[in-house]
Amino acid sequence: MHVEYEEFDTIEDFFMYMASAAPPMKNTLPVNSYKGYIMSFIPLSPATGETYLMLYAKGTLESGIYEFDVASKSFKKVEAIERADKVYFVSITPKRNTIADTAIESL
Repeated sequence: MHVEYEEFDTIEDFFMYMASAAPPMKNTLPVNSYKGYIMSFIPLSPATGETYLMLYAKGTLESGIYEFDVASKSFKKVEAIERADKVYFVSITPKRNTIADTAIESL
């Protein structure tokens, strides 16, 4: 497995990138909070699963739903997904993530 990396200075910058890369009409995106990183993996070779792009920022988030406002570049934890003009991230903290473990070792 090969991993490429894109590091962001802040969680807000990471969310900004993820919000801009989201397909139209998809306003909920999963992210992992794992071992001191907020991250998402994008397969660059979907057919073989050999290469991934790890997008990440250092930090942690509690598990839950986060509402991100692109205009103010700010986020907050919320109880529900309510607004179509916001982007929502569902933060998940896996017990184990072998792709992340391999990628973090190579950082």
